Amino acid sequence: MKYIGAHISASGGVENAPVNAHNIGATAFALFTKNQRQWVASPITKKSAELFRERCMEFGYKPMQILPHDSYLINLGHPESEGLEKSRAAFLDEVQRCEILGLDRLNFHPGSHLGKISITECLKTIAESVNITLSKTSGVTAVIENTAGQGTNLGHTFEQIAEIIYHVEDKSRVGVCIDTCHSFAAGYDLSAVKGFNEAFDHFDKIVGFKYLKGMHLNDAKKGLNSRVDRHDSIGAGLLGKETFITLMRDSRFDNMPLILETPDEELWKDEILQLRAWENA
Repeated sequence: MKYIGAHISASGGVENAPVNAHNIGATAFALFTKNQRQWVASPITKKSAELFRERCMEFGYKPMQILPHDSYLINLGHPESEGLEKSRAAFLDEVQRCEILGLDRLNFHPGSHLGKISITECLKTIAESVNITLSKTSGVTAVIENTAGQGTNLGHTFEQIAEIIYHVEDKSRVGVCIDTCHSFAAGYDLSAVKGFNEAFDHFDKIVGFKYLKGMHLNDAKKGLNSRVDRHDSIGAGLLGKETFITLMRDSRFDNMPLILETPDEELWKDEILQLRAWENA
């Protein structure tokens, strides 16, 4: 079974996210557990956490259907000690917030070398950052999101993701989220069935489907291997609807949150219905 949703607003409190997800017919959702553009946020109150859990239960959202996302500010591969420590402290806080909410995974962008250290050193630093947080927490899997490779961002090849996983000590608590737009921008041609199958066969060989914990379903405004991250609505971009028809009919993507981050949230309800229709056609 496919669990389909979108990155939902948690404005006014995390407890509002399950309600907002239910209102668009979502069977999965993503959220920020704090303001994604601030380093520090107030702790989640006991009341908010209890309401979040109650509403997830009321609307049928289990932890494996929810893919929280960490702050965009965090760079777990930062080449400078001050930026790295700040990022590691913020990442630990993010995972602890997931613990409080009873969530079992946290999606994050790997990190950037900023042109100051080698790719290899940066990938090892990212893994070390993950190891530090996992040693201080329990029950939450660190889910690496592939990137478009814009600027000095790493994680745009499956080989880079595999290298991070290699250096993570607790393999049972590391996973991957594949973004369709990012994949296309990074050079994986998902726009045709042949390219789609080749890309995910390669992913399985290099990383392994056992690590896949979620997907971001986004069409792409920029071209193949452009290294530019610009999302488009489903079927409106360069990937086209065939990509998503293929994905929705592939059982390898069952039983995980499939999350829309498409730019027009007014279309999310219709996009969810369309994806579900393709799954059941």
